Amino acid sequence: MRRILPHPGLTAMLLLIWLLMLNSFSMGGLVLGGIFAVLVPIYTAAFWPDRPGMRWRLPLLLFLLLVVRDIIVANFHVARLILFRRNRDLRPSWLAIPLDLHSAEAITLLAGTISLTPGTVSADISTDGRHLLVHALDVADPAAEIAHIKARYERRLMEIFR
Repeated sequence: MRRILPHPGLTAMLLLIWLLMLNSFSMGGLVLGGIFAVLVPIYTAAFWPDRPGMRWRLPLLLFLLLVVRDIIVANFHVARLILFRRNRDLRPSWLAIPLDLHSAEAITLLAGTISLTPGTVSADISTDGRHLLVHALDVADPAAEIAHIKARYERRLMEIFR
């Protein structure tokens, strides 16, 4: 099965993107998209030799639900900050988050998650890959915010990327 689907997540994503680009559903589009979604990962598998193992089921689903919830909550929080606080009352901060994650895919997902959440943006990663530089719009306690990001996102990503 690993030879036919060397990267099942990429296969599913390619099929989904293919169907979305078609903007209509047909059996021919599904078959052609399926062929495309299976062949591309097979031909590109050599470029992914150290791909980390992932738990695709429950841990990933719970992580995605958590991120969607956090994005919604953060939208309201940032709107409240913008509407009811003066700019000089904001406490922006740069956070250097020490990383326990080691795979590039997991670090990329963490950085993307942070950037998707309104009020924070991932700016850079250290050359040794051990720290992620994040800018936050309003932070009362930088150490607590770093601990929050590590506990809320990084710990869960460590469960997903075993």
